[in-house]
Amino acid sequence: MNSNEILSECNKIFIDQLDNDAIVLKRETTANDVEEWDSLTHIQLVVAVEKQFKVRFTTAEIQGFKNVGEMCDTIEKKLSSK
Repeated sequence: MNSNEILSECNKIFIDQLDNDAIVLKRETTANDVEEWDSLTHIQLVVAVEKQFKVRFTTAEIQGFKNVGEMCDTIEKKLSSK
């Protein structure tokens, strides 16, 4: 699975979790760009992403994500090392 496919899958997760069909994620997207994305929904999003891709993020990884692209890159690395 490449980074574009991962981003597309993450977009579906965000739409579902945040109940907003208008969300269009880009690699540069941050929580500040999505109105419904707050600290509580952040946890829900991380759990949903982990479940979908069957990966686990470390606390350091989660805290280090500056944008959606960095999260997708981490997912891609974890999937390729399986």
